[in-house]
Amino acid sequence: MIVFPNCKINLGLHISGKREDGFHNLETVFYPVPFKDALELIPSTNTEIEFTGTGLAVDGDAADNLCVKAYHLLKKDFPEIPAVKIHLHKAIPLGAGLGGGSADAAFMLKLLNEKFHLNLSTDQLINYALQLGSDCPFFIINNPCFATGRGEVLEQTALNLSAYKIVLINPGIHINTGWAFSNITPAPPVKSIKEIILQPINTWKAELKNDFETAVFTAHPAIKEIKETLYAQGAIYAAMSGSGSTVFGIFEPNTGSVSLKDSNYFIKIIN
Repeated sequence: MIVFPNCKINLGLHISGKREDGFHNLETVFYPVPFKDALELIPSTNTEIEFTGTGLAVDGDAADNLCVKAYHLLKKDFPEIPAVKIHLHKAIPLGAGLGGGSADAAFMLKLLNEKFHLNLSTDQLINYALQLGSDCPFFIINNPCFATGRGEVLEQTALNLSAYKIVLINPGIHINTGWAFSNITPAPPVKSIKEIILQPINTWKAELKNDFETAVFTAHPAIKEIKETLYAQGAIYAAMSGSGSTVFGIFEPNTGSVSLKDSNYFIKIIN
């Protein structure tokens, strides 16, 4: 079986407080974007799980890959799951604020559930997904959601951006998530993101903010420049996704192509 895990963007990201468990409370809107990896799973006659990958290089040992961890997480509770071969073709940039690794993990859970008839409910899959990462539960639902808590408290929203063009730009700068959180001063929101995203998109520029941008833009002016370039070239709304470093712009569908000074940046256009 083959599935195609997609990425997400954050429409607004506000950090409201530090939790006793060491995580942070936040609010954001997760919006799925049809830019995808490919994930294949087949049963194996071997006794051990096999993992292979193509596409973008994934650092670290295969045992630490979230797809492999998802397999072992379910295998612990469902020992009847056989050994499998997993192949991941990676197209979504890593550590880019797009949730690519989280998507792979969540899709792996769903794939195992379907392939081996585990009959897990959506809520059960979400509980497993949260053990793999704060963004993972969203990809179980994979529809636009207003998220609170660590990101696992999800409320679906009717937001639909399919009439617009979305441009993703990643400069290849790695932002350490722990560093990003350490530069945030949590505070209650002045106005909830849930309320802001119901407004016309042309009002988002003034009110829909990503709290990570201040510190990240100071440390990496090139990322700030991407956002400014997107607005200069006609974006209705532009922002950094997650803790970075990808910046996205939302454009009217008939807008011309986007050009940047640095041709080495990764650019993906979603029409």
